[in-house]
Amino acid sequence: MATIKDIAAKAEVSIATVSRVLNYDPTLSVSEETKKRIFEIAESMSYQKHASRKKLSRRIAFVHWVTEQEELTDLYYMGIRHGVEEQAERHHLQLVKYTAHDIKKIPKQMDGIIAVGRFTDEQVEELKSTSPHLVLVDTDNHHTGCDSVLIDFQQVMKQAIDHLLDREITAIGFIGAGNSNEFDIRERYFREYMQAKGLCREELVLPTSFSVDNGYQVMQQFIKDFPKAKAGFIAANDPLAIGALKALHQAGIPVPGQIQLVGVNDISVSKYVYPALTTVRIEKEWIGKTAVDLMMERLKDDRQISKKVFIETSLIIRETT
Repeated sequence: MATIKDIAAKAEVSIATVSRVLNYDPTLSVSEETKKRIFEIAESMSYQKHASRKKLSRRIAFVHWVTEQEELTDLYYMGIRHGVEEQAERHHLQLVKYTAHDIKKIPKQMDGIIAVGRFTDEQVEELKSTSPHLVLVDTDNHHTGCDSVLIDFQQVMKQAIDHLLDREITAIGFIGAGNSNEFDIRERYFREYMQAKGLCREELVLPTSFSVDNGYQVMQQFIKDFPKAKAGFIAANDPLAIGALKALHQAGIPVPGQIQLVGVNDISVSKYVYPALTTVRIEKEWIGKTAVDLMMERLKDDRQISKKVFIETSLIIRETT
């Protein structure tokens, strides 16, 4: 595992600067370019790169749901992008990058499309009409006629909830969802599993959109409403959990003594926050690599039958539980 010292050396900044960036310190005055470089290095050092000197031959449209700047709010998508880029280089594919706003600009001459993120049905149909070779990553699995790389979020929620139950925590809450659709699947599976056990408590469901700041704000409000509550929380992603952790630390509430936290994704930052975050690991780079492998099956083997591939997840136990 790369250390903060390793990251600092490669980024050519101080260890203290790296530590504060990875802990989302709002008082730190550094440029967005420096922050981006540090996050990129932290994420990329979590796996081996394989250089290729062979000439690239096929052009694939890589449609990303977020911009590289927006990736900084959730390194999950940065990890997937790294996996796509590495495997595309290995297979000699040229990636032509687009955002979700540019779908109508993708030329039909592309050899295929890899689309990463949560796309609407209308956007998926537009992508399918542009190329017969389409791989969706992280989009719901009801689409037909294209390949998909997916995560079994029902299993993710079960892993997280069972972990807290094993620690004799029965007051278990959820941070996420809100009025957006980003994590509706995660909240739905959380509610289903908790209701099946007769443990679902509405006051412990904290709706918000995903970001460190939103996690901080909803946990601040929860502390104000229930200052002595003893509970465990599952956050829809790691940034939400990191924000909640900051609020708990600021309020002097011991973690995991009074509140326990479990994140989802295991972004590179999660191991560097204090206390280190327990989380369900999603193999982000392998998601990206698998998407490229599916594309190669279409291009080289002329596979006509669509595949939906689920990537296994694992619980990483650290210091917040």
